[in-house]
Amino acid sequence: MTNIARQIRPALVLFLLLSVLTGLLYPLAMTGLGQALFPRQAGGSLLTHEGKIIGSTLIGQNFTRPEYFHGRLSATSGPDAADPTKTGPLPYNAAASAASNLGPTSRALADRAKASVAALKADNPDAVAAGLPLPVDLVTASGSGLDPEISPAAASFQAMRVAKARHLSLPVVQDLIARATRQPLMGWLGEKRVNVLELNLALDGMSGGQAR
Repeated sequence: MTNIARQIRPALVLFLLLSVLTGLLYPLAMTGLGQALFPRQAGGSLLTHEGKIIGSTLIGQNFTRPEYFHGRLSATSGPDAADPTKTGPLPYNAAASAASNLGPTSRALADRAKASVAALKADNPDAVAAGLPLPVDLVTASGSGLDPEISPAAASFQAMRVAKARHLSLPVVQDLIARATRQPLMGWLGEKRVNVLELNLALDGMSGGQAR
């Protein structure tokens, strides 16, 4: 028993030491450093409007009105409003981040893509008439279902609709897109992108409106 105790004791001591170190001290240290050095990011990259938190730059929102830029499609689901015991489509549900898991040979995926293309053309007839190519990120869903960003091309495709709905000139809206466009990290890592919520907040700041 003495030899067994001698073998177990250092194992238990090491277990407790590592538990305190990796389960308590390290997380507290990283949390403290994050709050001290990057308080906004550590707090969830939240955005406020008129003193109220309206969202995060990390999670997209389901904008549908013509005076707003729309984000990517979202395949997330949630409780059905008519019957809470069932689930149904609930775009940008942060509690259920997921993709549709439909493969390239799926008829349901093909039908959804065709419907998305038709809806995109119907919502943006001026862009279609101008011959602008349909951005693929506006007719496909992201893997997370929560993508907060679109490509500059996707934002430009919607510019005519937004300008008309806001009674703004097209160059003004295009300039807003250019100023909201984020460049790749270090100039080469990643792609240019536009945060939809930030862009729509900038629009509200120009025209004083707020809607969804």
